[in-house]
Amino acid sequence: MSEKRPDGALEQEVLLQLWTLGSASTPAEVLEQLDEDLAYSTVMTILTRLWQKGLVTRERRGRAFEYEPVVSEAELTARRMHESLSASSDPKAALVTFVGSLSGSQARALRSLLGEAQRRRRS
Repeated sequence: MSEKRPDGALEQEVLLQLWTLGSASTPAEVLEQLDEDLAYSTVMTILTRLWQKGLVTRERRGRAFEYEPVVSEAELTARRMHESLSASSDPKAALVTFVGSLSGSQARALRSLLGEAQRRRRS
């Protein structure tokens, strides 16, 4: 019996392959890069879902579509963080918990970024 993937894991893996490929790619090209034993139709379905969600564009190339991400990995991560905070009944507690879980280097990077953002707002 195979283990069930977490929700969105396969979409994330397909997006990662598109970012890695660095140019518009067909489902066959994405499938070739995946370590998973997936059917072509599964990859097509995932790419179609990503297109419907507005995360990729698609354009016809011969008989197939080619897909290209419209957001970077960093942009998507930031969007998801915003969505999670907006959905929280206590965003401050969520931030406190998040910050408390950061490594020392991550905390220093966050402090530096917050300082830069504050300086930009004052200018």
